[in-house]
Amino acid sequence: IDLQRWPAGEQAAWTAAERFLGGGLAAYREQRDRPDLDATSRLSPHLKVGSIHPRQLLALVDDGPGAATFAAELCWRDFYADVLLHRPDTVWRNFTSSLDHLEWDEGPRADERFEAWASGTTGYPIVDAGMRQLLAEGWMHNRVRMIVASFLVKDLHLDWRRGARWFLDHLVDGDLASNQHGWQWTAGTGTDAAPFFRIFNPVAQGRRFDPDGDYVRRYVPELGAVAGGAVHEPWRCDDGLFSPVGDYPAPIVDHSEERAEALLRYQRRARP
Repeated sequence: IDLQRWPAGEQAAWTAAERFLGGGLAAYREQRDRPDLDATSRLSPHLKVGSIHPRQLLALVDDGPGAATFAAELCWRDFYADVLLHRPDTVWRNFTSSLDHLEWDEGPRADERFEAWASGTTGYPIVDAGMRQLLAEGWMHNRVRMIVASFLVKDLHLDWRRGARWFLDHLVDGDLASNQHGWQWTAGTGTDAAPFFRIFNPVAQGRRFDPDGDYVRRYVPELGAVAGGAVHEPWRCDDGLFSPVGDYPAPIVDHSEERAEALLRYQRRARP
């Protein structure tokens, strides 16, 4: 753990809390999904190890802008902790048993795709930026966590447990309850899971939440010369054809095709 990036201890936790509550909280509701901005509290490592308690934060939150949204996020964290208390089996088992026989890809090609995902070389810039941020910093913006999780599960058709384990191995804030049930939310197997037909389009997500491409260029230097939001589709020329950009890889899958395949598998819900 980089203690300069993530200073430990109660005093460091209170310093981070005061910085956020005194500044970032006001814009939290509007900006929290923007990975290109420093708009989140970054208190999750402290909450994970107990150097600050959610009740302490709630006691300091007023009724101003962003307060209700931030409080709701703290409540989600405690909700998942309660779920795990009553259903400890859901650390590695689906909460929704009807999807226990969902078909996941296995074998050498699946392993190659997992490696591309884990190393940030999928050819989808917002996914690669997130995975490289994780490797470099031990942390990833929450919106991007959802994007990369959706990509692993519904574009690469890999078991959510593989991604959950990778996150736990690399996140400085790797909380067991929040991590596992966050992944189950994405996979559609959790308590309040996203419907299975909700499949994030990585290009659309990048354009919406990193509109100028600053987040991508920060972690994917190969795309540093691609201006603005075009960085989210660097493979496209003006005529719509695919074109390589330096050493950056072409997309390893076609999102439209894999989205259709994911919908088919979820509708079947079982191996043939």
